[in-house]
Amino acid sequence: MSIYAIGDLHLSGDGSKPMDIFGDQWADHKKKIEENWLKKVKVSDGVLIPGDISWAMKFAEAEMDLMWLDQLPGQKFIIRGNHDFWWSSIKKMNRRFKNLFFVQNNCFTYEDAIITGTRGWISPNDRSFTEQDQKIYFREIQRLKRSLFEAAKEKKDGNQKVIVMLHYPPTNELKETTGFIEVLEDFEVDYVVYGHLHGTESFDASHKGEYNGIKYVLASSDYLNFNPVLIIE
Repeated sequence: MSIYAIGDLHLSGDGSKPMDIFGDQWADHKKKIEENWLKKVKVSDGVLIPGDISWAMKFAEAEMDLMWLDQLPGQKFIIRGNHDFWWSSIKKMNRRFKNLFFVQNNCFTYEDAIITGTRGWISPNDRSFTEQDQKIYFREIQRLKRSLFEAAKEKKDGNQKVIVMLHYPPTNELKETTGFIEVLEDFEVDYVVYGHLHGTESFDASHKGEYNGIKYVLASSDYLNFNPVLIIE
């Protein structure tokens, strides 16, 4: 059993949102994801998808993209991204698909890992941070705490790894300590997988690698060249 990650799939099953307008690397990106996925992910593996799955606006419109994802090998764990306007009731979504598991104020145990998370938000001292962002920022910190309390209830022994998915990076672009970082360190999580950052000018805007005992992984699909990254083998 292995656990991989790849986020920001930005699928558009009806073809209404071609991604190559954002650069040549996005040309045929869905095909690249599928080819790379099939080369490495097995049915018994888990895949973390930290948000921005589909451009659809309603759940019914997103089902084409979600069904495509469902049929790929592995058990997929999904959080909401800032573009996932189709996001619906957690109970409804978790009943709908065989191999998709939606994470919000809950957690899942998968082999020796406990998987949880929340969307997150931009953090104070980001250049675009506003008073309205402050409210969402604090709300998302509380959601992260609730999710980690649920994970703590599930943890049976010290061998289990706690993996947190965030869509937004856990710091501002200055890599300053934020409320998200404080919560992650207080709960002594093992891995943080996040996305949202696109383009070479943004890829270094938050932690990557080990920082204060936590392993941070940027999993934006263009950063990974549309190839799922191994988290736990």
